[in-house]
Amino acid sequence: MTWSPDELHEIADSDDLHIAPFREDGATYGTPTWIWSVVVDNALYVRAYNGRKSRWHQAAIRQRAGRITAAGLTKEVRFEPVDGAINDRIDDAYRAKYAASPYLAPMISERARSATIQISLRNAPE
Repeated sequence: MTWSPDELHEIADSDDLHIAPFREDGATYGTPTWIWSVVVDNALYVRAYNGRKSRWHQAAIRQRAGRITAAGLTKEVRFEPVDGAINDRIDDAYRAKYAASPYLAPMISERARSATIQISLRNAPE
């Protein structure tokens, strides 16, 4: 499954993404955590402010799946770690969306960059 252009536009324009990776049992959602999100090349990305030590990030990497809620949408999703040159473009998207925030600098730091995750849709459980 892929994001529709309308879904990505709504999420990109909002500032309310809550991420809930699965817990250890692979079936129970963790506590939703509010995080920043950006869209680059029709893909949704998030970063952990506290880098790889962030609890939600560790759960997302371990479980690779969970749920997000953003812009009035609730979606079953997959999580994939991201590295490489795309991070420069993700930095630019963070700068454009969150320019006025005092938290911008930490979100484009190496610590946060190392904890970049792409969020993609997955089929809901049957």
